[in-house]
Order: sequence, then structure tokens, then C-alpha cells
Amino acid sequence: MTNLLTSSPRLDAVTAVATGGRLWRRLLRHGGGRVGVALAFILALAALIGPWLTTDPDVPDYTNKLQPPSGGHLLGTDLAGRDLLARTFAGARMSLGAALLVMAIVTIVGLVVGVVAGSAGGVIDTVLTRVMDVLLGIPGLVLTLAIVGVLGPSFFNLVFAMAVTGWAGLAKVARAHTRGAGQRPDVIAARMAGAGPIRIAFGHVLPGVVSLLVVAATLRLGDTVVALAGLSFLGLGAQPPTAEWGRMLSDARETLSVAPFQIIGPGVALMLTVLASTLIADALRDLDEPENRR
Repeated sequence: MTNLLTSSPRLDAVTAVATGGRLWRRLLRHGGGRVGVALAFILALAALIGPWLTTDPDVPDYTNKLQPPSGGHLLGTDLAGRDLLARTFAGARMSLGAALLVMAIVTIVGLVVGVVAGSAGGVIDTVLTRVMDVLLGIPGLVLTLAIVGVLGPSFFNLVFAMAVTGWAGLAKVARAHTRGAGQRPDVIAARMAGAGPIRIAFGHVLPGVVSLLVVAATLRLGDTVVALAGLSFLGLGAQPPTAEWGRMLSDARETLSVAPFQIIGPGVALMLTVLASTLIADALRDLDEPENRR
């Protein structure tokens, strides 16, 4: 989106909102996008409303342990007699909320660092780029495990570790786009008209960078949910009796041979989350193609 040199911040905001509205309508016209949005809406409802419609997910009832799915317990109960549907709904709030928080942090940090590095150049760009290269040179999982190992296993520490280690890739994308935007006609015209670097960065470069990072972050959302669940499965994230999808899968290991239904709730939820994020990201990527921008 190219902003007029004489436009005000208010007009920029109105234009951004209008562009977002058009993108949303185009997303809903995309076949895969519609399916992804529908799945995301269902998962959001499960996270927001589900816990209010079920019993307490953390209260044990040992008289009803390992009950198979029935009218009273649609997904059955676990080894402590807790309702698995209630725990799946509560796990949606925990898992999805944490993944969204991680992606929001890494997107904002990546956006700021990438745009600053690409716009400033010189020593600032060199230092920030070296930091990105160091973080990208270390496997994210290894660095996350190291941070959690130092801070101790807890879901908060796991979220913090993933946020600290996950922004470098998005910052690289933002920096590359910012550097490339310097030769665009609108940026050159703005520079010749006397616009300062801040005005150019926020009025001409930033909108395009945001759209790129939104697609990249959406595609990574499913991977983030799976990573959080996987590390919680290993005991590094959510601790008992907290309901979280990875923790639920871990708790089901001991009795999986006699009660395999325990993995249905968290397993299907993880699958739908990855599917929804992939479909939405693919649709956004399709809509960003030049021949589809209308």
C-alpha cells in the first residue's frame, strides 16, 4: 500500500483499516481460507466458552476413573476421573492463548528489530544482523531447552523461552523487505520530498512488512502450538493438574493400552489447530500474489 506524501496519520489509519477489511473479504472468498477461518472460529469458541459449559477440569473423581466415552462424559475420563472434554476445552484456552502470546511477542519484536536494522543501516544494522545470525545459528529447540533448564520447568518459563528465541527469523524477513523497499518509486519520491526516515518507515515500508509478517506468523502458529504441547509432553511446560494438550497426552501414556480414548480430545484439537493455521496462511499467501491483488 502506497501512502500519499501529504496524508495524515489519521488518513493512514483509515486506509489501513479499509485495506484490512478488503483482505478479510477476499480471505472469506478463498476456499481454503473459509475452511481455515471456520476451524479457527470453532477452536476460539471452544477456548472461550467451552470451560463454562463443562465441569471443573482439575477436580479428580477417583470413583469414575478411566470411564469410556458416554452420555455423561463425551470423551471419557482420565486416570484421576477428570472429564476429558472439560480438560480439552480448558487446554484449548491454555495452549491457544500461550501460542498467540508467543506469536504476538515474536512478531512485534521481529517487526521492530527488522525495520530498525533495515532503515538505519551502518553499525546498527551490522550489530542487529549479527544477533539474528547467532540466534538463527542455534537450533531454536536447543536454546529453548537451555533457557527452561536454567529457569526451571513451568508453562510461563516455556512461553518466555519460546518468545526469546523465536523472533530472529521474522526480523530477517522484515529487514530484507525494508532494505528492498528503499528503491521503490514511492520511497524515493518521499525521500526527495523531504520526508524523514521515521515517516518513510511508518508510512511506506511498515504496511508491507506487517502483511508479510502476519502471513509468516500465521503459518508458524500451528508449529508453535505443537512445540508448546511437545515440550509440555516432556514435562518442561504445564505441570499437573493444569489442563494443557501436551500435558494431557503425557498423562495418558501410563494407561494408553487400556484407555486409548484419552488421546482423542487433545490429539484432534492439535490436528485441527495446525490445519486451520496452515489453511489461513496458504490463503493469505495466495492472496498476496500480484495477480490476486484486487
